[in-house]
Amino acid sequence: MAKRRVLRPSRILIRLRRIIRNDQLILSILAVFVGAAAGGGVILIREGIDLVQAVFLGGTSENLIAHVTMLPWWQILFAPAVGGLMVGLFIFYAIPGRKPRGVAKVIEASAMQGGRMNFRASIGAAIASVASIGVGGAVGREGPAVHLGATFGAWFAQKLHLTRSLSRALLGCGAAAAVAASFNAPIAGALFAHEVVVGHFAMSAFAPIVIASVVGTIVSRVYFGDFPAFNIAEESLASFWEFPAVIGLGIVSGAVAIIFMRSAMYTEDVMQKVPGPQWVRPALGGFLLGAIALVFPQVLGVGYDATDMALNLELSLSLLIMLVAMKILATSICIGSGWGGGVFTPSLMIGAMLGGAYGIIVTNISPELSSGPGAYTIIGMGAVAAAVLGAPISTTLIVFELTDDYPLTIAVMVGVVVSNVVAQQFLGKSFFNWQLERAGLDLKGGFETALLRSIKVRRLVDRESETVGVGSTLQELRSKLQASETGELFVLKEDGELFGTITLADLSDAAFDHDVDNLINADDVARVHPPILNLNDDLETANKVIRDSGEHYIAVVENHETMKFIGTLHETEVMSAYNKALVEARHEEHEGTP
Repeated sequence: MAKRRVLRPSRILIRLRRIIRNDQLILSILAVFVGAAAGGGVILIREGIDLVQAVFLGGTSENLIAHVTMLPWWQILFAPAVGGLMVGLFIFYAIPGRKPRGVAKVIEASAMQGGRMNFRASIGAAIASVASIGVGGAVGREGPAVHLGATFGAWFAQKLHLTRSLSRALLGCGAAAAVAASFNAPIAGALFAHEVVVGHFAMSAFAPIVIASVVGTIVSRVYFGDFPAFNIAEESLASFWEFPAVIGLGIVSGAVAIIFMRSAMYTEDVMQKVPGPQWVRPALGGFLLGAIALVFPQVLGVGYDATDMALNLELSLSLLIMLVAMKILATSICIGSGWGGGVFTPSLMIGAMLGGAYGIIVTNISPELSSGPGAYTIIGMGAVAAAVLGAPISTTLIVFELTDDYPLTIAVMVGVVVSNVVAQQFLGKSFFNWQLERAGLDLKGGFETALLRSIKVRRLVDRESETVGVGSTLQELRSKLQASETGELFVLKEDGELFGTITLADLSDAAFDHDVDNLINADDVARVHPPILNLNDDLETANKVIRDSGEHYIAVVENHETMKFIGTLHETEVMSAYNKALVEARHEEHEGTP
């Protein structure tokens, strides 16, 4: 019998292209599958969290506080600690890079890796996040959901050998579907993917991202039902004279968002200094979290039930203010100690507590002009979350779709804009951008920066450089410089270690004074500690060294420990290699086939 031919995914795409001959239509078809996969991933994450919570704390994300208050003190204290130890061990031994992953990794993959993601690491990150939240972690489930959804998009793109632009679009499809399915917010999901992940609103990606967002929402609604995340009475502005108070809330929200982000980063720095193995830190963080939860159980978990209580005016002014501080502290401890999870729902909860407290104060001052604490709670949710995420457009729509409250949309927009201005003015970045910067990644250059980082100095180093020994006389230096093509000599010790560099300008008056020919050697006139590169540096580093030093030729050494001289790198070689790589990449982008 003849063997049946098995069609590979790439062959399927080739045949599909022959039939349809339209990449955008193909992308839209793939968006349906990515959206369904991302929606299914959100269901698994939510059900997994509830399962783990039932084992460790009892209850689900929607009624966690009621169950926790009935637990013995030792369970509240030690459940997060034991769970943190399990999470730490899992992340250390099962996840490549030994770090949890979230939205920042998706942004990095979109901007610098052509939409490629590590599937194994992503699945491990999702499991770690489910466990982290399930044992009481004060983190959000939406970040892991976005990461998992984007991973499904990246997996489809990799299996079908799609080009860079199509891969990035599918990555955005997965992120959009995950947000939409998590919040039951299809419009906000689509805009979040464009605003945060893809970074633009080009029409080439707009249609498939919208399709994926809608499909993700449908999958979620079929399973969970069509309900807004928070059930509240409709609110409206009492008067346009209330806008000064809304602006004031925006300013305070921006300040609180900055405190939240700085607290998370500071806690991470402190935790990294804790002695002992890395996997112990989440256990320590869990113990501290449990200690906080003994007094403030509202900080545990994603915080949906606590946010609901704030929206329905069930919390006192003093408790609201305390929960702003305690949720910031609890979430910072979890993120800083290496737990999985995101910052979206924590920032919503912090904003709700802040807005509720602010609303009570404003209403007490001027009850006839106030819309009531509930309205300010909603505004605070959007204002803090937008500043933390750096996504004012999609956050406004998420709050609208979460609350199903149209009359307050304008006020939410004002609060969001003001808080973003404050955060950008005094911090200059969102939480995700800050995470990437701390990891040594600068996305301002995007695709071009990724190209520079992909080329190593060892590929371009010129090993035929003009060198002299440290004992060379002034006459020898003068002769070599006069015959030099570069006008620069590199001074080496006897063992080949770089000592410094010499140009004609370094000789100064001695260049024309033959009376000191036998008195001055190379080590007397050389510039020590010149700018250097090592073989493993990339062209981004080389470009920065050239720009900062103003030198045309940069010495290349084996490494910074041995300082063994290898050769030189000229600025023209850097630009030539970059331009060549850019042309090749653009050709692949436009001409590449599966």
